[in-house]
Amino acid sequence: MLAKITGEIQLEVEPPVTQRAVLDALEAKYPMLSGTTRDHVTQRRRAYLRFYACEQDLSLEEPDSPLPDAVASGKEPFLIIGAIAGG
Repeated sequence: MLAKITGEIQLEVEPPVTQRAVLDALEAKYPMLSGTTRDHVTQRRRAYLRFYACEQDLSLEEPDSPLPDAVASGKEPFLIIGAIAGG
C-alpha cells in the first residue's frame, strides 16, 4: 500500500514498450515506488519480484526487450507479482 492505490493502474508508455519503459513510467507516476521493483544502481529486477504478460514469465528477459504487442496496445496487462520463498 506504499502508493496508496488498489487494483490495476494504466500508464501511458511511448514506444518501444519495454519492461524498462513501463517501470520508468510507473516510477514517474508513483515516485514512492522508485527502487521497489528494481535496484537503484543496476536497474535490475528485485530478486523476489516476477514480471508476467500474455501468460509468459518475462522476469529473465532483458529490460529493453520489447513487450508483447498485446501489452503495448493495452489489450493485456503487464503484471508485477511478488514471489514467495520458503520451505
